[in-house]
Amino acid sequence: MTSRRSRLSRLFSPGSIAFVGGTIAAMAIRRSRELGYRGEIWPVNPERRSMEGLPCYASVEELPGVPDAAHVAVNRQLTVDIVRRLARAGAGGAVCYAAGFAEMGAEGAALERDLVAAAGDMPLIGPNTFGLLNFVDRCALWPYLFGCEPVERGVALISQSGNIAMNLTMNRRSVNFTHVVGTGNQAVLGPGQLIEALLDDGRVTAIGMYIEGIDDLDRFGRAAARALEQRVPIVVLKVGKTAASARQSSTHTSSLTGSDRLHDALFRRLGIIRVESLNRLLETLKVLDLAGPLRGANVLSLSCSGGEAAIMADLAAAQGLVMRPFSEAQLADLNAQFANYVTVSNPFDYNTSIWGDGIAQRRCFTTALAGEHDAAFLIYDHPSVEDAAVTGEVAEWRVALDAFIDAHRQTGMPAFVLSTISELLPDEIRRHLLANGVVPLQGFEDGLAAYAAAAGYHAFSAARSGAVVLPRLAAGPGSEPGAGHYLDEWDSKARLAEFGVPVPAGERVAADDAAAAAERLGYPVAVKALGPQLLHKSELGAVRLNLGSAREVREAVADIRSALGDMPGGAPAFLVERMVSGPVVELIVGVERDPQFGPALVIGAGGVMVELLADSVSLLLPVDRDMIGEALGSLRVAGLLQGFRHAPPADTEALIDAIEGIARFTLAHWDELLALDVNPLLVGAQGAGVAAVDAVVCLARPALDNSHENLH
Repeated sequence: MTSRRSRLSRLFSPGSIAFVGGTIAAMAIRRSRELGYRGEIWPVNPERRSMEGLPCYASVEELPGVPDAAHVAVNRQLTVDIVRRLARAGAGGAVCYAAGFAEMGAEGAALERDLVAAAGDMPLIGPNTFGLLNFVDRCALWPYLFGCEPVERGVALISQSGNIAMNLTMNRRSVNFTHVVGTGNQAVLGPGQLIEALLDDGRVTAIGMYIEGIDDLDRFGRAAARALEQRVPIVVLKVGKTAASARQSSTHTSSLTGSDRLHDALFRRLGIIRVESLNRLLETLKVLDLAGPLRGANVLSLSCSGGEAAIMADLAAAQGLVMRPFSEAQLADLNAQFANYVTVSNPFDYNTSIWGDGIAQRRCFTTALAGEHDAAFLIYDHPSVEDAAVTGEVAEWRVALDAFIDAHRQTGMPAFVLSTISELLPDEIRRHLLANGVVPLQGFEDGLAAYAAAAGYHAFSAARSGAVVLPRLAAGPGSEPGAGHYLDEWDSKARLAEFGVPVPAGERVAADDAAAAAERLGYPVAVKALGPQLLHKSELGAVRLNLGSAREVREAVADIRSALGDMPGGAPAFLVERMVSGPVVELIVGVERDPQFGPALVIGAGGVMVELLADSVSLLLPVDRDMIGEALGSLRVAGLLQGFRHAPPADTEALIDAIEGIARFTLAHWDELLALDVNPLLVGAQGAGVAAVDAVVCLARPALDNSHENLH
């Protein structure tokens, strides 16, 4: 049997297409002809003799050959039968236009299952999709209008929204696509398989995606890892940020994580660029396609306005770009070119004193671009005035452009023209720039964000020259464990300690033995009531800290028992622990289980205000020390770890050791761990270590033994 991969190649680059249906099929035929398709076109309609001037065939079985691709635009019930016939005939694949499948409830979902069964091994895009466009081979399995010009190579687009895909093809940003795929319901082909198909085409330089959800995360991850290996960047606009994880728990960690944060973690792991708008999706794809591998984040800015220079400085810093000064030689040369009222700096306001003077601008720009910066930006907005009376004035703007182009040619510095608002780089100007090797970027914020994202990708791909470590994900639908069982703090800590997580010295005792335990441990101590129902002890009045005598311990036990009242199961046991003093920072390290991703690690600012601060980062497992270090460095409390003001730096090596221990515990209990919360994890000064002073573990089954609960 022909493999699905080879059939996918036929579907994406067909030599023959069957168009099945009526009006919609006729529209798709017109689109293919308008695009310049030169392959065989076979209309299929038993009630028509011809379609778009071509003879119609009454059925799939009567076609003159086996089609490489089919555009099926009939009602949903007939769609299933047509797909079955195409699959039996050995067609390369099909696009199913009809709606009314899984997006319409239980009845539609059942029909979609029938459609999948009918397709068998045949690739299928949809249903409920506009279809597929191929601008390099000039074919359209797509009925509606679209923009873009045919290209020989460039960026591709995968979109779960057909209308968004259509609109993106009509952009005025010099982004022309090689392929556009509207995925629809993704009944057979999901994002992972579509990425793989595009990676098989060497003409695709980058892949843009509009995503609402990813059903097969494992397939997607493997495809994205392959894209990173092939140096084909992926840029994603994913919606659904407000969708929380399907599982809620009683741990603090549950307030810090969610499905969208875990998608972020997946994207970071795989070097996928995530953007926040359609404009940035287009601008980022443009930089990746047209600029090639970028040198780095050290950029130079030229403008004839102090206001533009000031905005550039702020926006560049916000995007993580740096603007290093000119070299001494450049400063001397530039200062000699201008009067003393012109301040030579980066960003550089080159002043209107040389406006319209092509010779002076060429000298200035060439000197500026001759240094060690990674890229140069000319801030430029082309006048939209078309009155013939001002044509001469408008020509002065072109003088600046041409001077910048000449400087780029002489120095070889990567060059970008950046408009402050997107509509002020018209098509004629963009074409002129591209013909001369300069990349036009539209919109201050979007253009700089695109450059920064692309530079970050190239740095990431260079650092990850080896194979990416794929995350371990949930086993799949139906594999989720059942109801959970919370271990008390003593048992939770004991289990974590087995994996190298440091915990304070302590004893689990009955109420009457608490004072004696405190004497053995040494003061000051903490006293806490134990029980799986006591997850947030501070709120329940079940903890007392900094107790310095036996009398204080006995009083604390009495106060806690009074605060708790009658507890199910009788009087609680107590945990007596030696206090940990002098932490540099309090962190939370937890694990929250997601139905799609499985257990995921969360690291953040901890303590009693963990939800208020919400300073956290999620990591997928497994992790290594570098990943943990990068995650810690991304927190707002990272300055405390490094030593804020006169405070000593934290013991980051011990901290990373402890987090690795929690990660190992999670991997060892992958199938049963529902949630884990270490809050706070106290981090001491360098050399002082760390201590998990509170912890809770929730497993999908009760503990099998009480070996950790024996009294000391």
